[in-house]
Amino acid sequence: MATLVGLVVAATAPAGEGPAEVTGESLLEGALDLTRGMSSYTELTMTIHRPTWEREMAISAWTRGREDALIRFTAPPKSAGVATLKRGDRMWTYAPRIGREFSLPSSMMSQQWEGSDFSYNDLSRTDKYLRHYDVNIAHTEERDGHTIYTLELIPHDDAPVVWGKETLVLRDDYVILAQTFYDQGLEPLKRMQTLEIGELGGRTIPVAMRMSPVDEDDRWTEIRYLRADFDADVEDGMFTTFALRGGR
Repeated sequence: MATLVGLVVAATAPAGEGPAEVTGESLLEGALDLTRGMSSYTELTMTIHRPTWEREMAISAWTRGREDALIRFTAPPKSAGVATLKRGDRMWTYAPRIGREFSLPSSMMSQQWEGSDFSYNDLSRTDKYLRHYDVNIAHTEERDGHTIYTLELIPHDDAPVVWGKETLVLRDDYVILAQTFYDQGLEPLKRMQTLEIGELGGRTIPVAMRMSPVDEDDRWTEIRYLRADFDADVEDGMFTTFALRGGR
């Protein structure tokens, strides 16, 4: 999700020194941590809209640090139990209809998740950006009482991603406003936009986000946060293939 990520920690310098330097990496760390925390539990809805149909699903998600996430559909009954586990650099998905989990190769992590416009990577919102991308501040402006930063994220040559680059627009409080994904020819393919910012779980976060292909107004997926606990007591057992299958 696209997240979808933690604990907002204001950058402070030791006594007697000037303010800490704002860098692309420090902004990205704050954005990734904003809706994850050290561990978190969230409940969301996902609405997939297409020109001839629309459906809504409910999701529960657990995270730990910047690398681990378990995301599970809870409704409607047709989708309930479908789940994805991200642990370190590995990812699995579980299909309850056949009672099996599958390990996902890196090449599949950028593919659409359950027919939505969000990928596995978009939803898990891990630290892949810090490990696999060069991050630079491309533009800065003042707007609505905030400093707005545009980050340019260029993947390393050996990065396990399909994008040629990504751009991320965020405020000085780490709230993401927009994200654009470019193909290898640097043409924009899809874009995520924050529709609503609000207070949830004691934090100011994007509570509603829409992902859509560029120039396709009638095809989109929206995620909306309903509940959030950014200091949740999440057991280690939540990030196992046993929990992925619905066990505890």
